[in-house]
Amino acid sequence: MFSKTCEYALRALIFIARKSRDGSRVGIREIAAGIDSSEYFIAKILQELGRKDFVQSAKGPNGGFYMEQKQLGISLADIVREVDGDQLFTGCGLGLKQCSEQQPCPLHNEFKTIRNQIKNMLETSKIEMFTESLDLHLTFLRH
Repeated sequence: MFSKTCEYALRALIFIARKSRDGSRVGIREIAAGIDSSEYFIAKILQELGRKDFVQSAKGPNGGFYMEQKQLGISLADIVREVDGDQLFTGCGLGLKQCSEQQPCPLHNEFKTIRNQIKNMLETSKIEMFTESLDLHLTFLRH
C-alpha cells in the first residue's frame, strides 16, 4: 500500500516521537536499529522530513532527532501525502488513468469505499497516538 520509503518514514517518526517525549534526542543508529532499517536509508529519509518540518534535528554531542509538540499532532495522512503523494487517496484500484465516476473501472465503487476508509483512518491517526501502545509492548516497529 505504501512505498518502502513511506513505511520507513512512518516507523521512524513514531519511533522518534516515543523516544523524544521526555525531551531527549535520538541518534540515527538507534533509530535504524529500532525500526530495522539501514542507517543510510533512514538518514536520507529523515533529512528530507526535517526539511519539511515533520521532525527536528540537532547536531553535536547531544544531537539527534526529536519532535516538538506541534509535530506530534501530524496525521499519518500528511506524511503519506508528503512521501508518496496523493495517489493512495485518489487513485484507481486497477491503476487506470481514465477511471472516474463517469467512466468507472470494474472495482471503482468498492475500491472508492475502501479508499475513503483508509483515508479517514490515516487522517485521524496522529503520530502521538502510537507511543503508549509501544511502551506497553502492545505494538512493535521491527520485524
